[in-house]
Amino acid sequence: MPNKRDYYEVLGVSKTASQEEIKKAYRHLAVQNHPDKNPGDKAAEERFKEATEAYEVLGDEKKRKAYDQFGFAGVDGQTGGYSRAYADFGDLFSGGLGSFFDDLFGFGRFGGRASSSRRSSSVGQSIRIHTEVSLQNITQDYKQQLTYVHQVVCEACHGTGSKSGSNSKTACRTCGGSGQIHQSSGFFSVSRTCPDCGGEGYVISDPCPQCKGLGTVRKNQILNVMIPAGIEDGTDVVLPQMGNAVRNGSTPGDLYIRVSVRPDRYFIRQGSNLYVQIPVSITQAALGLTIKIQNLSGKTIDVDIPGGSQNGQLVRVKGEGLPRFKDTNYRGDLFIKLQIETPRRLNSKAKQIMKELSDALGENETPKPVEFTQV
Repeated sequence: MPNKRDYYEVLGVSKTASQEEIKKAYRHLAVQNHPDKNPGDKAAEERFKEATEAYEVLGDEKKRKAYDQFGFAGVDGQTGGYSRAYADFGDLFSGGLGSFFDDLFGFGRFGGRASSSRRSSSVGQSIRIHTEVSLQNITQDYKQQLTYVHQVVCEACHGTGSKSGSNSKTACRTCGGSGQIHQSSGFFSVSRTCPDCGGEGYVISDPCPQCKGLGTVRKNQILNVMIPAGIEDGTDVVLPQMGNAVRNGSTPGDLYIRVSVRPDRYFIRQGSNLYVQIPVSITQAALGLTIKIQNLSGKTIDVDIPGGSQNGQLVRVKGEGLPRFKDTNYRGDLFIKLQIETPRRLNSKAKQIMKELSDALGENETPKPVEFTQV
């Protein structure tokens, strides 16, 4: 990738920049160069694509760590570029972007400040919960028990919210019947659902004592959820109609389970590929050997280390990575990074042997400089 600029250079931040500084830098570039703000300006569009790709890596702690350690090779294929940037400039401030811009600009579709229209009375609100799994868990489909709280239809009033069942209504005083409360922030305006009427625009005249007129009550729910093999960190598992019910509604909202994949102590993940660092002695690296290691699933595998291996060299083991998310017929590869260790203490016999080896190889005491290469 000879023409590709360093991601830190693209965003104009240092390699020690905090996540907040990286986010702020990208936000400035995204607003400044978005194609909808610069119609027909190809240069601005390219800058927007470049900045988006850089933020996808540096804005993610694990991808940033892999980039710092392996360069572009460590994140190859892990960026979406312009395809994830979304075409509508209005979306930058509307909250309809999903998790990528939700996290960046602070908007969301789960009761956040970005909603601009009255909530439908027939569909409940979707909710999101979080869970964490390990890399070992996702080597195959993994069943996990989760507990969460959601709104269900009140059995006392059958969801009408009315004590008598008459469902008599009066206009909500808080929002004036609109169901929305409007607020201004800087140069744009946002709306949020009225907290008193839940976006309906009205309140019940004779509220049910059980649900206080809401038509729904809180319930603790226990679920056994299947986490798909190879799931990416930050991906949502969606369970339809397991979100909140709504007064007089026929369809509950959905449940979004945001899955975080916990970093492993030894294995680094990049997509379906895994990286692990293994120490070998200087003689083993020179002569070559077959070593036994445990893969992520705990299975012992034989790995051939070729003679003449160099420090930092990657040895590829096909098919020993993770399953690809939504395509478990494919598995990624395992890359072993060799860490060649030089003995710190040598007895007299070992020193003599090393001296004889050095003489046999024709080594001299004034090595010449070689071209510097970056991993």
